[in-house]
Amino acid sequence: MSFAVAASSAGAEPAAGRFPPEVPDVRSDSPQQQQQRRLRRLAAVPGCDPSRANDLLLLRASEPPDRVAGGAHVMFFHGDIQNFQEEMALQPEGAQWLRWSLEQVALALGRRFPGHDVWVVRASRMYLHKFSCYRNFVASNMFGAPEHAAYSPDFGAFRHLRALLSHGMERANLPDPLPPPEGSGAIPPGFSLTLVGFSKGCVVLNQLVYELAGARADPELAPFVGRVSDIFWLDGGHPGGSETWVTDRRALAELASSGVSLHAHVTPYEVRDPMRAWVGREHRVFVETLEGLGARLTRELHFGDAPASIENHFRVILDF
Repeated sequence: MSFAVAASSAGAEPAAGRFPPEVPDVRSDSPQQQQQRRLRRLAAVPGCDPSRANDLLLLRASEPPDRVAGGAHVMFFHGDIQNFQEEMALQPEGAQWLRWSLEQVALALGRRFPGHDVWVVRASRMYLHKFSCYRNFVASNMFGAPEHAAYSPDFGAFRHLRALLSHGMERANLPDPLPPPEGSGAIPPGFSLTLVGFSKGCVVLNQLVYELAGARADPELAPFVGRVSDIFWLDGGHPGGSETWVTDRRALAELASSGVSLHAHVTPYEVRDPMRAWVGREHRVFVETLEGLGARLTRELHFGDAPASIENHFRVILDF
């Protein structure tokens, strides 16, 4: 996606009354905002290296009586322009998309995945305050277009992901936290992880696919990788001219053999754009190759009878 919008600096607090009336203030104590009060922001959580940190937004699950050690977790990677609510509210163009702020997305995911702790990973850099850049997970240019690479034990998305979640759970004082990769502790028996990428956020999922063979062969990471149950691609897109979807057959064969449940949800905004025809072609190769390899894959085109629109692009977050 591409938006022409300026935004406030990170961490700025909104002035009183800045929230539009149709958008709930997540700080409210009204009964209707009980779920919002379960949101917790964790700033600058380190990953596998202290210099690689991401802000996290955590929505705790309601504690079910049969909650098992480790628990079920969802990690979400957002797209361009999405940010914390108060930062979006300060900008004329950002304010019109407040429905899709990180807080509102966390609440939607909490409804979509009841019984799961939901983690929203904020991109480490927002170039011009609008282009999400996940350079802690994958080498990227200033606009967030990725340069994918195979697994590296020193600079890897899987290693950063595990360390980020481990440190986030520790920071939030969750019971039975995930031990860091270099630790001797075992992964809690009930731990499971669902990964969800939307738009630009899908570059993180793609990098994980390229790393999968190496990560599964790494004795430190293999047990963690084996706990990934589902991966959801939601209308993936980025400003580069290729690799919007993984098309490398060897990488996809590794993904198919992993047994992870895969889900590809798209809209005409990405896969039917005549100016970016490669996106639709790559998506078709991705799903057809995985189906031919016997992967556990579900795919769906949303809003196929409607004109392509940014609004429907965002709405896939609610409809998948």
